[in-house]
Parts: sequence; C-alpha cells; structure tokens
Amino acid sequence: MFDHAYGSYMKYAYPADELMPLSCRGRVRGLEPNRGDIDDSLGKFSLTLIDTLDTLVVLNKLDEFEDAVRRTLRDVRLDNDVVVSVFETNIRVLGGLLGAHTMADMLRQRGERMQWYRDELLHMAKELGHRLLPAFNTTSGLPYPRVNLRYGVLNPLSRTGTESDTCTACAGTMILEFAALSRLSGEAVFEENARKALDVLWEKRQRGSDLVGTVINIHNGDWVRRDSGVGAGIDSYYEYLMKAYVLLGDNVYLERFNTHYRAIMKYISQPPLLLNVHMHNPTVSVRSWMDSLLAFFPGLQVLRGDLKPAIETHEMLYQVTKQHKFLPEAFTTEFRVHWGQHPLRPEFAESTYYLYKATGDPYYLRVGQSIVEKLNAHARVPCGFAAVQDVRTGAHEDRMDSFFLAEMFKYLYLLFSEKNQLHFDIDDYIFTTEAHLLPVSLSTSQPPCRGNNTVRLSQLPTEDLFTYSCPSTQTLFPNNPSFAKTIRDSYKYLTGVGRAFHASPEAHKGVYRVKLVAEVTQTTEEEEVEPLLVQLISPPFLGRTVLTAGPAKFGMDLTKQEHGVSSIVKTSPYTACGPIENAEELSGHIALALRGDCMFAAKARRLQEAGAIGVIFIDHREGSNSAETPLFQMVGDGGSTADITIPLVFLFSQEGALLTSALEDHSNVDVLMLPKERRLGKTTGKRGGLCRARSLVTLLPTGDQEEYKQQGDSCLTPGDEHMPCSYGQTAASPPSHRPGLPSTDPWSVSRGTLLCQRGPCCTLWTDSRGDLSSVTVNPTDSLTTPSKT
Repeated sequence: MFDHAYGSYMKYAYPADELMPLSCRGRVRGLEPNRGDIDDSLGKFSLTLIDTLDTLVVLNKLDEFEDAVRRTLRDVRLDNDVVVSVFETNIRVLGGLLGAHTMADMLRQRGERMQWYRDELLHMAKELGHRLLPAFNTTSGLPYPRVNLRYGVLNPLSRTGTESDTCTACAGTMILEFAALSRLSGEAVFEENARKALDVLWEKRQRGSDLVGTVINIHNGDWVRRDSGVGAGIDSYYEYLMKAYVLLGDNVYLERFNTHYRAIMKYISQPPLLLNVHMHNPTVSVRSWMDSLLAFFPGLQVLRGDLKPAIETHEMLYQVTKQHKFLPEAFTTEFRVHWGQHPLRPEFAESTYYLYKATGDPYYLRVGQSIVEKLNAHARVPCGFAAVQDVRTGAHEDRMDSFFLAEMFKYLYLLFSEKNQLHFDIDDYIFTTEAHLLPVSLSTSQPPCRGNNTVRLSQLPTEDLFTYSCPSTQTLFPNNPSFAKTIRDSYKYLTGVGRAFHASPEAHKGVYRVKLVAEVTQTTEEEEVEPLLVQLISPPFLGRTVLTAGPAKFGMDLTKQEHGVSSIVKTSPYTACGPIENAEELSGHIALALRGDCMFAAKARRLQEAGAIGVIFIDHREGSNSAETPLFQMVGDGGSTADITIPLVFLFSQEGALLTSALEDHSNVDVLMLPKERRLGKTTGKRGGLCRARSLVTLLPTGDQEEYKQQGDSCLTPGDEHMPCSYGQTAASPPSHRPGLPSTDPWSVSRGTLLCQRGPCCTLWTDSRGDLSSVTVNPTDSLTTPSKT
C-alpha cells in the first residue's frame, strides 16, 4: 500500500507538494483552484517528500530513503515567496527534516549507510526555523498564524501580518520541533520562542476550570472562541505538553499537562464521548457533535497511563468506523454524520497502535486489519489513495495529504511489525503530532533552554502512579490482555446514542453530567441478546400480531418476572424528554415513547413517575427493522438505575409503526411484553397450544360476546381481591372470592381478556369454537389443552 501511494507521488507529482490521485498529477499552489486554509500547507517545497522521509526508514526502505534525502538536498528550496501556515509548516516540514536528520544520523553512526551525510538536513531545518521565527514577533509572544517564507510577516511584500487571531493548537504545537532544533543546533532562540508561547497559553487558561479556549488574540491574549474540547483547534496543545516532558525532561510541562488533564476528565470526558464545553462555564455543552481529530486522544491517554477511558473512547470510534466505513470529519453524539468528509486522517490508527502496544490485546490487530481493508476497498485508486468526499456516498476527492504517508503507514506498519523487524529501537523516540521521530535522549544529551524552570504549581492533588514516569506495559498489563476486553465490552457494538447533547438535569458535584446510553448489537456468541416480544392481545389481533423487541439492561427483567397484559398509551410529548403532559392518561398503562433527544433512563424515570407501568421505546430512525438490524440492549446512563423498576423494551421503526397504527385504528390496544419462548399461542407437537404459566394466564376469546363462567376455583387470590378483567369487562356482579370458597357468579367478557395476575394458581375456561375445557394451572405447570387453544 505504501509503495502504491509513495510510488504514485514520485511518478506523477514530484516535485509538487501533493499528489492529486484522481487526476494523476501534482498539486502546485496557484495552478489549481484555491482551497482556502487547506492550501496554507503547500509551500512549493515538495511537502509530501519531506513529510515521508523518516517513514521510509521505519518501513526498512533504506535505498529509497537515501535517494529521497539526496533529492531533498538537490531540489527543495525554502526561500519561496509564498505564505504558509506556521503550524503546518512546523509539524510537516520542520518536523520532517528533523525526523529525517535523526534517522540519517542514526544510520551514519552505525557505519552502514549515509556515510556521505554531513547534517545537511539539520542545516535545512535551521534555515526553515529562522524563516518561521518572524511569526513570533508579537507583543504577546503568540505567533502569527501565517508567514511568508521569503519576506516574513511585517514586510510590505509579505502579504500577511494583518491577522489578529490564531488557534490554541497553532500556537501551542511548536515546542517539540523548536526545542529539538535548539538542542541539535545549539541555538536556543527556537526553544525560547516556543516556550514563551506555551507560557502565554498557560497564563491565559481559565483559572476556575483550568481549560483553554479554541481561538486566541495573538496581540492581547484575549480569547476569541471560548469553546473547549480535545479536538480541532486545541488537540495538539495538550499532546505537546505531555510529550515535551517526555522529550525534554522538564517537569513544568508535565505539571501543566496534569492540571489540564484533570479538567478534561472532569468536564470534557464523558466516556466514551469527548464533548466540547464552554471554558468559563464547563457545565454548558456547546455543540452536539465531535470532530475526527479527537481520535488521537486515546493514544495520549495511553502515554498518560489512563487506559480505561482510552479503551472506551477508542471502542466508540471503532463502532463509528464500522457504521460509516471511515471516521467522518465530524459526527453527532448519536453517531450520525455531521460532516461527511474523510481526508484519510491517521489519528484513529495512531490510537489503535498505542492501545495494542499497551495491552497486547490482538483485538487491536483486528481493528488495524479493518483499517487496511477499508482503505484498499474504498480509498485506493489507480494513482494512489484518494480522500473520501462523503462517507455516506463513497465519492472521492482529488486529494492525498502528506500526513497519509507520514503517519498512516507508519502507525499501521508499527502496529503489525515486531521490534526485531525494525532497524532501531522505537522506544528511544517520541512521535511528534505528525509522527516524526525525535530522540528522547535530547533530554540529557543537550542543554535545556535558558530560564526553563517556572515556579512549581502549588496545591496539586496527590499524583498517581504514572504522573512522573512513562507507563510500563508490564505494570499496566502483566500478561493479561483480557483486561482491555473487560473494559471494552460495555461499549462494544455501539449503534447509536440515546441522549441529547444538552446537559441532563442531574447535578453531580456542581456539574451537569452529559451521559451516554449505549446500544449493544447482537453479533457475537459471547454476548447474546435474548429477544423479547410485544404481542398484541386485544381483538382483532388476538395474539396473532407479534413484534420482535430488544431488551434493556435495567428495569424489570422480563425473563425472570412476568408483567401482564396492559393497554398502551402514546406519551405526550412523544420523546418523553420534558414534563409529561398526559400523566393521568398514562397512569396504569404502558407508555409509547420515541427514541432520541434524551437518555432512555431519563425517559423511563419520567414515565415511571407519571404512573406508567411499562415503556415501549420506538426507534426514530425511519426504516429500521428487526429483520435487517441486529438487536441491541438499552444500557443505563452511567449512574445507578436501581430506581427504575418498570419493564422496558425497544422496537425498531417498522415494528413501531405497526403498533402506533394499531393504536390509531383501535382506541384500545392491549399488549403483552414477554420473552420469545413464552409467546402465547405458540404451537408445539401435534396436540395444540403450549402456554408456560407462572403468575399469569391469559384467556383469548374468539367471539365478541362470549360468556365465560368461572367454575370450582380451588386456589384463589389471597384475601378479598377479585380477578381483574383488563378490557371491555361486563359483569352481572364483580366476582368476589374468599380462600376455599368456590364462586359460581356468572359474568361475561366483551372483546377482552380474562386475567389471573396475583393468585398462585387459577381456573379458567378456554374456548376453541366447540371444544370447551376447564383447566387448573399451578405456578410451575405447563398448560396443554386437549385440542386447539
């Protein structure tokens, strides 16, 4: 796959910055239609080649690496009159040059290859560093977002310098490359400027929440956008604080990271979701969707040693990829597509690699296999790999970003390779956000930046085991890869989320908790989902209409406890996400409620409080049905659901439409909710119906005005309670029974069902159009009629 992608770039595009895989030609800035900010990565410096250099060494393509370095030194110029993104040029080009220098120097020192190399790539990196430095010429120390490679920022010819804002990640993702450049070149100016920008972001954090915003004014340090998350606009700021500690050995970076991380886990992380909140009021969620860039975060959590939420979020992301083939550029908290593009981003593969290395669980090899298969099936084209324009249609975009070669193939190759297959020890290096390799020996072999110590943070909470050390896989998982599975299983096979993005009204330590309700599909032998049924009992259905339903992991367990026949009432509002308006009508009945807008558990509590004795949830996704969609189990909201005691089942859209249509056509509809094997009227053998009876027996009349006489009850309901008649009851006098006294009161049932719900046993009549039988049923008996039921 790499050969196809890299070979296509070299054949059709080089020395252009990028390959256009559908057009089979290079993308040269100014010659193609302008794509806005995307083109800020292109600087006429053979971007894809430089970004790919150290990947060649990782993949053991040493001949190609040596040839590519010679081409870079011969062909690439860095003094072009072009305005580029400071952030993208730093991570892709400066990082690419430093990573390639690190690899070339390593090979040279071994005496096998690159004996001709005299640090030329490092000299190029230093030149580029000086061309980026003018961006830091601001009153705050935060860099301009763009710089002209030839004229800097404020030069009249620069065509830049009028910007006032930059993103947090743009300003905070310089320290690895700039510090490495300083320590390799001996020029401290690079590390000092990157450090100053980080200092400003730290000082400008919101002190109450310890969160940062997304966009900041580079002149006065005021926040322009105050939404806070771990995705686009902020992502690599957090990553670089953690990795700066690993690379440079400076505790200040780790203390800052840990402070932010506690805030992230308190306000933003709602496993498996990662939300965006308002930095000044983190109880407020600011949007109902997540962007794909946050897929790097589980990998960062692995470095932090916090494996449980990493496994949970990664599993959620994996289910999104299974649903949409790729991770959409943005997706809602109910896993629907928000933005359909997929520009072959590598962050999900990155986290997969980290989790496999931390857990040793072969599950993550299978995740990697799925990435490989989907790329080949849906992105591979004759001239490389093409970005997906919309995951819903599979349409391609004429684009193959350099990060696809720099990161995707590096992480996938490392995921599947053994250590002894590499030319070097991968643990001696740290990955930049572009997956370039920098040696961790820089923390001791080179002097740090002057004045690099700040006042130690005071009043920090007690740190955990991994605060000041890189996590050891033997400490985390001593030969126990099944540990990851136990965490993952709660979120495995997610197909949707039954919660709105707004906060639920359940306060927890002053913070509104936004929770997930997972739906678990039945796709493996390990996790069987036992189907339930909704059986329509009242005429004209008479038990012949049976709908397959999914169970809940909370509420009454219908496999162990029977519920009985009840009529259904549609909830108002239908989603049951606000105050119930028809509580009086619902009381004593089964509520019909539409999925969506809030959590299943929240709906259930609301309806239970309104007096409903059960809930049937109906899917809001049009066209869904049990024949084509695997059943799932509704899961609680993360807290205790012991207070929910009524039975809950879920119908897909098409089955739900049958039920609501029946209610529209017949003002009263009685239903049973029960396990599949206890379906009433189920035939077995040659002799007719088999009905399993515990505390409920149901009589299904076949005529409209048939008279049923109760005879010789030998075991009746204790006390003075009488048999209820659930629907259309007419009686000469209400039956009243006392233990041991048979009743002979005649009474009739019109278009309904005769129940014995509370008694330990009961006697009833069955009518089969001529065959009349009287049968006494004990709690543990099976009832078989002499003929038809």
